[in-house]
Amino acid sequence: MNAMRLRRLPVLGGLTAGALLLAAGPAFAHVTVQPEQAEKGGYSTVDFKVPNERDDSSTVKLEVNLPTDHPLASVMPQPVPGWDVKVTKSKLDKPIETSDGKVTEAVTKITWTGGKIEPGMFQQFPVSVGPLPKDADQIAFKALQTYDDKQVVRWIEEPKEGAPEPENPAPVLKLTDAAGGGAHGHGSASADSAKKTTASGSGTAKTASASDGDGTDTTARVLGIAGIVIGVAGVAFGVLAGRRRSA
Repeated sequence: MNAMRLRRLPVLGGLTAGALLLAAGPAFAHVTVQPEQAEKGGYSTVDFKVPNERDDSSTVKLEVNLPTDHPLASVMPQPVPGWDVKVTKSKLDKPIETSDGKVTEAVTKITWTGGKIEPGMFQQFPVSVGPLPKDADQIAFKALQTYDDKQVVRWIEEPKEGAPEPENPAPVLKLTDAAGGGAHGHGSASADSAKKTTASGSGTAKTASASDGDGTDTTARVLGIAGIVIGVAGVAFGVLAGRRRSA
């Protein structure tokens, strides 16, 4: 009985290690904002990068909620081929003072629908925002990713400094002090990256450049493959150990 248990240990150990690594893979494939930082008080074009980490369903909807504690006076999404965009505005409790006067309402949510991000693909959704707050070190954009099987992943947990990354982190834009105190104009940060996305004839969103693949996505795939290799090695070791004891 004890010998049988010993023969099973390598098999169970290998399969467990492989399962853990495979389970860790999707955690890397969350919605992010790129670039990861911008200057306080300026304008920036940011891309909400949405990867589809699932094998059996496609992403068909993205909702991005903009901060209400630091409302942005100017929010302009760039059209994405194959996708419809809806901008939701809300009345502000406290008007924003700008160089053009008072702003009494601001964009609080952007929703993209009508397109499709198939398994193994990602799509970028560019938005020009500003002026960015001067009295904050970062702003979070809570996002909801909906799949065609009606499943919704809520990327709404704000990362905290010194703490482990949450399971479903919200896209966060870090804010840095402006160099020389000057504010940038619209679309100053990453407008070129918006030109790198394209769509197929069926409306399926695809990337036009393989170099845009996120390093963390690749890491997840490598870890998954490594888990499978470890699991197979464990099974083989268990079989060989059993044969030697039988001999």
